[in-house]
Amino acid sequence: MTVLSAGLAADSARIAERLPLLERRSQMVRSVRSFFEERGYLEVETPCAVPVPGEEVHLRCFRTELERPDGSREARFLHTSPEFAMKRIVAATGKAVFQLARVWRNGEASNTHAPEFTMLEWYRPGADLSSLMDETESFLRALLPPVVHRSTDVIDLSLPFERLTMQAAFARYVGADLLGTAGDAAALAEQARVGLRNGETWEDLFFRLLLERIEPVIGRERPTFLTHWPAEQAALARRDPMDGRAALRFELYVGGLELANAFEELTDPVEQRERFVTDRKRRIGLSPDQDWPVDENFLAALPDLPPCSGIALGFDRLVMLATGAPRISDILWLA
Repeated sequence: MTVLSAGLAADSARIAERLPLLERRSQMVRSVRSFFEERGYLEVETPCAVPVPGEEVHLRCFRTELERPDGSREARFLHTSPEFAMKRIVAATGKAVFQLARVWRNGEASNTHAPEFTMLEWYRPGADLSSLMDETESFLRALLPPVVHRSTDVIDLSLPFERLTMQAAFARYVGADLLGTAGDAAALAEQARVGLRNGETWEDLFFRLLLERIEPVIGRERPTFLTHWPAEQAALARRDPMDGRAALRFELYVGGLELANAFEELTDPVEQRERFVTDRKRRIGLSPDQDWPVDENFLAALPDLPPCSGIALGFDRLVMLATGAPRISDILWLA
Protein backbone atom coordinates (compact mmCIF):
# COMPACT_ATOMS: atom_id res chain seq x y z
CA MET A 1 0.00 0.00 0.00
CA THR A 2 1.37 3.42 -0.97
CA VAL A 3 1.61 6.30 1.46
CA LEU A 4 -1.20 8.06 -0.45
CA SER A 5 -3.55 5.08 -0.38
CA ALA A 6 -2.79 4.50 3.29
CA GLY A 7 -3.70 8.11 4.03
CA LEU A 8 -6.97 7.83 2.13
CA ALA A 9 -7.82 4.61 3.95
CA ALA A 10 -7.11 6.25 7.29
CA ASP A 11 -9.36 9.21 6.39
CA SER A 12 -12.14 6.85 5.36
CA ALA A 13 -11.89 4.90 8.60
CA ARG A 14 -11.83 8.00 10.80
CA ILE A 15 -14.79 9.62 9.06
CA ALA A 16 -16.81 6.39 9.04
CA GLU A 17 -16.23 5.97 12.76
CA ARG A 18 -17.44 9.51 13.51
CA LEU A 19 -20.14 9.76 10.86
CA PRO A 20 -23.15 9.64 13.25
CA LEU A 21 -21.66 12.52 15.24
CA LEU A 22 -20.87 14.47 12.08
CA GLU A 23 -24.39 13.99 10.72
CA ARG A 24 -25.71 15.34 14.02
CA ARG A 25 -23.40 18.33 13.60
CA SER A 26 -24.86 19.06 10.17
CA GLN A 27 -28.39 18.81 11.55
CA MET A 28 -27.46 21.29 14.29
CA VAL A 29 -26.16 23.78 11.73
CA ARG A 30 -29.59 23.69 10.08
CA SER A 31 -31.27 24.10 13.48
CA VAL A 32 -29.12 27.14 14.28
CA ARG A 33 -30.20 28.86 11.09
CA SER A 34 -33.86 28.01 11.69
CA PHE A 35 -33.74 29.33 15.26
CA PHE A 36 -32.39 32.74 14.26
CA GLU A 37 -34.32 33.13 11.02
CA GLU A 38 -37.58 32.52 12.90
CA ARG A 39 -36.62 35.38 15.23
CA GLY A 40 -35.87 37.83 12.43
CA TYR A 41 -32.07 37.67 12.54
CA LEU A 42 -30.05 38.28 9.38
CA GLU A 43 -27.21 35.85 8.65
CA VAL A 44 -24.01 37.69 7.69
CA GLU A 45 -20.52 36.79 6.50
CA THR A 46 -17.43 38.80 7.38
CA PRO A 47 -13.76 38.53 6.27
CA CYS A 48 -11.50 36.03 7.98
CA ALA A 49 -8.14 37.60 7.03
CA VAL A 50 -8.22 41.06 8.58
CA PRO A 51 -5.77 43.85 9.51
CA VAL A 52 -6.97 43.83 13.15
CA PRO A 53 -7.92 40.39 14.54
CA GLY A 54 -9.07 41.53 17.98
CA GLU A 55 -7.69 43.00 21.18
CA GLU A 56 -7.55 40.01 23.51
CA VAL A 57 -4.41 40.12 25.63
CA HIS A 58 -3.78 36.38 25.90
CA LEU A 59 -4.83 35.05 22.47
CA ARG A 60 -2.25 34.38 19.78
CA CYS A 61 -3.18 35.00 16.15
CA PHE A 62 -2.14 33.38 12.88
CA ARG A 63 -0.35 35.89 10.64
CA THR A 64 -0.24 36.10 6.86
CA GLU A 65 0.30 38.78 4.18
CA LEU A 66 -1.87 40.44 1.58
CA GLU A 67 0.02 40.81 -1.71
CA ARG A 68 -1.38 43.49 -4.03
CA PRO A 69 -1.00 43.51 -7.83
CA ASP A 70 1.48 46.41 -7.55
CA GLY A 71 3.75 44.25 -5.38
CA SER A 72 3.01 46.01 -2.09
CA ARG A 73 2.34 43.91 0.97
CA GLU A 74 0.28 44.38 4.09
CA ALA A 75 -0.04 42.27 7.22
CA ARG A 76 -3.22 40.29 7.68
CA PHE A 77 -4.32 38.09 10.58
CA LEU A 78 -6.86 35.28 10.78
CA HIS A 79 -9.50 36.66 13.10
CA THR A 80 -10.07 35.20 16.56
CA SER A 81 -13.68 36.39 16.42
CA PRO A 82 -15.89 38.25 13.91
CA GLU A 83 -17.02 40.59 16.69
CA PHE A 84 -15.65 43.89 15.39
CA ALA A 85 -16.98 43.34 11.87
CA MET A 86 -20.41 42.20 13.05
CA LYS A 87 -20.85 45.23 15.30
CA ARG A 88 -19.99 47.49 12.35
CA ILE A 89 -22.83 45.82 10.44
CA VAL A 90 -25.23 46.33 13.35
CA ALA A 91 -24.14 49.98 13.54
CA ALA A 92 -24.75 50.43 9.81
CA THR A 93 -28.09 48.60 9.62
CA GLY A 94 -29.66 48.47 13.09
CA LYS A 95 -30.49 44.82 12.38
CA ALA A 96 -30.11 41.74 14.57
CA VAL A 97 -27.42 39.54 12.99
CA PHE A 98 -25.83 36.12 13.46
CA GLN A 99 -22.90 34.26 11.94
CA LEU A 100 -21.41 30.77 12.03
CA ALA A 101 -17.80 31.82 11.61
CA ARG A 102 -14.55 29.94 11.28
CA VAL A 103 -12.05 31.44 13.72
CA TRP A 104 -8.41 30.78 14.56
CA ARG A 105 -6.42 30.86 17.80
CA ASN A 106 -2.81 29.79 17.59
CA GLY A 107 -1.25 27.57 20.22
CA GLU A 108 -4.54 26.08 21.46
CA ALA A 109 -4.96 22.30 21.46
CA SER A 110 -6.70 20.03 23.98
CA ASN A 111 -9.78 17.84 24.26
CA THR A 112 -11.88 21.02 24.21
CA HIS A 113 -9.67 23.36 22.14
CA ALA A 114 -8.66 23.39 18.47
CA PRO A 115 -6.59 26.05 16.69
CA GLU A 116 -9.35 26.35 14.05
CA PHE A 117 -12.97 26.06 15.13
CA THR A 118 -16.50 27.38 14.59
CA MET A 119 -17.85 30.30 16.59
CA LEU A 120 -21.53 31.18 16.61
CA GLU A 121 -22.04 34.87 17.32
CA TRP A 122 -25.21 36.91 17.44
CA TYR A 123 -26.01 40.55 18.25
CA ARG A 124 -29.46 41.92 19.07
CA PRO A 125 -30.28 45.64 19.21
CA GLY A 126 -32.44 46.55 22.19
CA ALA A 127 -31.39 43.53 24.21
CA ASP A 128 -29.92 43.90 27.68
CA LEU A 129 -27.90 41.22 29.43
CA SER A 130 -30.94 39.67 31.09
CA SER A 131 -32.93 39.31 27.86
CA LEU A 132 -29.88 37.87 26.13
CA MET A 133 -29.67 35.23 28.87
CA ASP A 134 -33.35 34.46 28.28
CA GLU A 135 -32.72 34.00 24.57
CA THR A 136 -29.63 31.89 25.19
CA GLU A 137 -31.65 29.56 27.43
CA SER A 138 -34.23 29.18 24.64
CA PHE A 139 -31.47 28.52 22.13
CA LEU A 140 -29.86 25.74 24.17
CA ARG A 141 -33.22 24.08 24.77
CA ALA A 142 -33.91 24.19 21.02
CA LEU A 143 -30.53 22.69 20.07
CA LEU A 144 -29.82 20.21 22.86
CA PRO A 145 -31.70 17.23 24.32
CA PRO A 146 -33.63 17.87 27.58
CA VAL A 147 -30.93 16.10 29.59
CA VAL A 148 -27.24 16.37 28.69
CA HIS A 149 -24.60 13.91 29.89
CA ARG A 150 -21.05 15.16 30.23
CA SER A 151 -18.56 12.81 31.91
CA THR A 152 -20.27 11.97 35.22
CA ASP A 153 -22.54 15.04 35.13
CA VAL A 154 -26.23 14.91 34.29
CA ILE A 155 -27.39 18.41 33.32
CA ASP A 156 -31.13 19.06 33.29
CA LEU A 157 -31.95 21.77 30.75
CA SER A 158 -35.59 21.89 31.86
CA LEU A 159 -34.47 23.60 35.07
CA PRO A 160 -34.10 27.39 35.08
CA PHE A 161 -30.47 28.19 34.33
CA GLU A 162 -28.55 29.47 37.34
CA ARG A 163 -27.67 33.17 37.26
CA LEU A 164 -24.75 33.80 39.59
CA THR A 165 -22.83 37.06 39.86
CA MET A 166 -19.07 36.83 40.05
CA GLN A 167 -19.22 38.62 43.41
CA ALA A 168 -21.62 35.97 44.78
CA ALA A 169 -19.56 33.14 43.30
CA PHE A 170 -16.40 34.34 45.05
CA ALA A 171 -18.29 34.75 48.31
CA ARG A 172 -19.74 31.22 48.04
CA TYR A 173 -16.79 29.21 46.73
CA VAL A 174 -13.73 31.29 47.68
CA GLY A 175 -14.88 33.14 50.80
CA ALA A 176 -13.70 36.47 49.42
CA ASP A 177 -15.10 39.91 48.69
CA LEU A 178 -13.96 40.03 45.07
CA LEU A 179 -14.98 43.58 44.14
CA GLY A 180 -13.95 44.91 47.54
CA THR A 181 -10.38 43.70 46.97
CA ALA A 182 -10.12 44.88 43.34
CA GLY A 183 -6.52 45.73 42.52
CA ASP A 184 -5.21 44.46 45.87
CA ALA A 185 -3.71 41.02 45.32
CA ALA A 186 -2.56 40.66 48.92
CA ALA A 187 -6.07 41.33 50.28
CA LEU A 188 -7.66 38.83 47.88
CA ALA A 189 -5.03 36.21 48.74
CA GLU A 190 -5.60 36.70 52.47
CA GLN A 191 -9.37 36.31 52.16
CA ALA A 192 -8.98 33.28 49.86
CA ARG A 193 -6.41 31.76 52.24
CA VAL A 194 -3.80 31.22 49.54
CA GLY A 195 -0.24 32.36 49.11
CA LEU A 196 0.67 34.81 46.38
CA ARG A 197 2.99 33.41 43.74
CA ASN A 198 6.06 35.33 42.64
CA GLY A 199 4.92 38.31 40.56
CA GLU A 200 1.24 37.33 40.76
CA THR A 201 -1.09 40.29 40.21
CA TRP A 202 -4.68 40.69 41.39
CA GLU A 203 -5.86 39.74 37.91
CA ASP A 204 -3.61 36.65 37.88
CA LEU A 205 -4.99 35.55 41.25
CA PHE A 206 -8.56 36.26 40.15
CA PHE A 207 -8.19 33.87 37.22
CA ARG A 208 -6.38 31.26 39.33
CA LEU A 209 -9.20 31.19 41.87
CA LEU A 210 -11.82 31.19 39.12
CA LEU A 211 -10.18 28.19 37.44
CA GLU A 212 -9.42 26.26 40.63
CA ARG A 213 -12.44 26.89 42.84
CA ILE A 214 -15.37 28.12 40.78
CA GLU A 215 -15.33 26.69 37.27
CA PRO A 216 -14.95 23.08 38.48
CA VAL A 217 -18.21 23.23 40.50
CA ILE A 218 -20.66 25.36 38.48
CA GLY A 219 -22.94 24.23 35.67
CA ARG A 220 -22.91 20.61 36.85
CA GLU A 221 -26.63 20.02 37.47
CA ARG A 222 -28.01 22.86 35.38
CA PRO A 223 -26.28 25.46 33.18
CA THR A 224 -24.83 28.47 34.99
CA PHE A 225 -24.54 32.05 33.78
CA LEU A 226 -21.61 33.65 35.62
CA THR A 227 -22.44 37.35 35.41
CA HIS A 228 -21.21 40.85 36.32
CA TRP A 229 -17.48 40.38 35.91
CA PRO A 230 -15.00 42.77 37.54
CA ALA A 231 -14.67 46.01 35.59
CA GLU A 232 -11.02 45.12 34.97
CA GLN A 233 -12.37 42.28 32.78
CA ALA A 234 -14.94 44.41 30.96
CA ALA A 235 -13.27 44.04 27.52
CA LEU A 236 -16.02 45.40 25.22
CA ALA A 237 -18.82 45.43 27.81
CA ARG A 238 -20.50 48.37 29.51
CA ARG A 239 -19.87 48.98 33.17
CA ASP A 240 -22.82 48.25 35.41
CA PRO A 241 -24.54 51.63 36.02
CA MET A 242 -25.63 50.34 39.46
CA ASP A 243 -22.08 49.37 40.50
CA GLY A 244 -19.18 50.66 38.41
CA ARG A 245 -16.88 48.04 39.90
CA ALA A 246 -18.60 45.41 37.72
CA ALA A 247 -19.10 44.99 33.96
CA LEU A 248 -22.26 43.79 32.21
CA ARG A 249 -20.73 40.56 31.00
CA PHE A 250 -21.54 36.87 31.43
CA GLU A 251 -20.03 33.51 30.60
CA LEU A 252 -22.10 30.34 30.33
CA TYR A 253 -20.93 27.01 31.80
CA VAL A 254 -22.45 23.61 31.07
CA GLY A 255 -21.04 20.37 32.44
CA GLY A 256 -17.56 21.73 33.01
CA LEU A 257 -17.40 23.46 29.62
CA GLU A 258 -17.15 27.21 29.20
CA LEU A 259 -19.63 27.51 26.34
CA ALA A 260 -20.20 31.21 25.69
CA ASN A 261 -19.10 34.76 26.50
CA ALA A 262 -21.45 37.75 26.24
CA PHE A 263 -21.50 41.52 26.67
CA GLU A 264 -24.02 44.28 27.00
CA GLU A 265 -22.09 46.30 24.47
CA LEU A 266 -20.07 49.41 25.19
CA THR A 267 -20.89 52.15 22.65
CA ASP A 268 -18.56 54.90 23.93
CA PRO A 269 -15.61 55.16 21.49
CA VAL A 270 -13.47 57.19 23.91
CA GLU A 271 -13.69 54.63 26.71
CA GLN A 272 -13.25 51.76 24.25
CA ARG A 273 -10.12 53.35 22.78
CA GLU A 274 -8.65 53.72 26.26
CA ARG A 275 -9.27 50.01 26.92
CA PHE A 276 -7.74 49.04 23.57
CA VAL A 277 -4.60 51.09 24.26
CA THR A 278 -4.23 49.48 27.68
CA ASP A 279 -4.82 45.96 26.34
CA ARG A 280 -2.48 46.50 23.40
CA LYS A 281 0.35 47.57 25.73
CA ARG A 282 -0.16 44.47 27.88
CA ARG A 283 -0.41 42.16 24.86
CA ILE A 284 2.79 43.42 23.25
CA GLY A 285 4.56 43.20 26.59
CA LEU A 286 3.69 39.50 26.74
CA SER A 287 4.05 38.73 22.99
CA PRO A 288 5.94 41.37 20.97
CA ASP A 289 5.06 39.63 17.69
CA GLN A 290 1.32 40.12 18.33
CA ASP A 291 1.34 43.70 17.11
CA TRP A 292 -1.29 45.44 14.99
CA PRO A 293 -2.94 48.87 14.99
CA VAL A 294 -6.09 49.83 16.84
CA ASP A 295 -9.20 49.15 14.72
CA GLU A 296 -10.16 52.70 13.73
CA ASN A 297 -13.06 51.52 11.55
CA PHE A 298 -14.62 49.79 14.54
CA LEU A 299 -14.16 52.81 16.82
CA ALA A 300 -15.63 55.10 14.15
CA ALA A 301 -18.75 52.91 13.99
CA LEU A 302 -19.35 52.76 17.76
CA PRO A 303 -21.35 56.03 18.05
CA ASP A 304 -23.89 54.54 15.61
CA LEU A 305 -24.14 51.21 17.44
CA PRO A 306 -27.58 51.04 19.06
CA PRO A 307 -27.92 49.73 22.62
CA CYS A 308 -27.51 45.99 22.17
CA SER A 309 -26.04 42.80 23.57
CA GLY A 310 -24.02 40.13 21.83
CA ILE A 311 -22.67 36.67 22.48
CA ALA A 312 -19.97 34.35 21.16
CA LEU A 313 -20.74 30.64 21.61
CA GLY A 314 -18.41 27.74 20.81
CA PHE A 315 -20.40 25.73 18.28
CA ASP A 316 -18.09 22.72 18.39
CA ARG A 317 -18.50 22.49 22.16
CA LEU A 318 -22.27 22.71 21.70
CA VAL A 319 -22.04 19.69 19.37
CA MET A 320 -19.95 17.88 21.99
CA LEU A 321 -22.72 18.43 24.53
CA ALA A 322 -25.41 17.27 22.11
CA THR A 323 -23.59 14.07 21.14
CA GLY A 324 -21.71 13.23 24.33
CA ALA A 325 -18.41 13.35 22.43
CA PRO A 326 -15.50 13.61 24.91
CA ARG A 327 -13.09 15.30 22.48
CA ILE A 328 -13.51 18.18 20.05
CA SER A 329 -11.70 16.13 17.40
CA ASP A 330 -14.59 13.64 17.51
CA ILE A 331 -16.98 16.14 15.96
CA LEU A 332 -14.66 17.68 13.32
CA TRP A 333 -14.83 16.29 9.78
CA LEU A 334 -11.05 16.20 9.42
CA ALA A 335 -9.00 16.66 12.58
